[in-house]
Amino acid sequence: MAPSDIEEKGREFFAADLFARENGLELVAVSSGRATVSMQVADRHRNSHGTVHGGALFTLADVAFALASNSHGIDAAAINAHITYMTAAKDGVLTAEAEEFGLNPKLASYTVTITDEEGRKIAIFQGMVYRRTPRPSPEYQ
Repeated sequence: MAPSDIEEKGREFFAADLFARENGLELVAVSSGRATVSMQVADRHRNSHGTVHGGALFTLADVAFALASNSHGIDAAAINAHITYMTAAKDGVLTAEAEEFGLNPKLASYTVTITDEEGRKIAIFQGMVYRRTPRPSPEYQ
């Protein structure tokens, strides 16, 4: 796919994700095997300690992961995801950058780094997807 097609399909994919939009996430960029998503921290993202809830951070990373893994035009669904929280975030804009580091016809692996406005690493997420490779119709086999 051409880069402009990837960007357009990524924007359509994001627009269809009501959960992401309802949680205040914004698509910054998407390209082949990569995506960047941001979130302005709001009260709804906070836990009882006043810091950003781990679920909000996981959601931010997961949306970037989904965009990057579906950027090749083949449906991809998560089969494993793990996040390591490195430091608490309280305010400002958080950014998740997803990068593909392994790709084959059936599986692909990604790392997502969440940073704050000062560039501090807040969390690192790793995920793997199963890629639903199109199969020829049985009548042509």
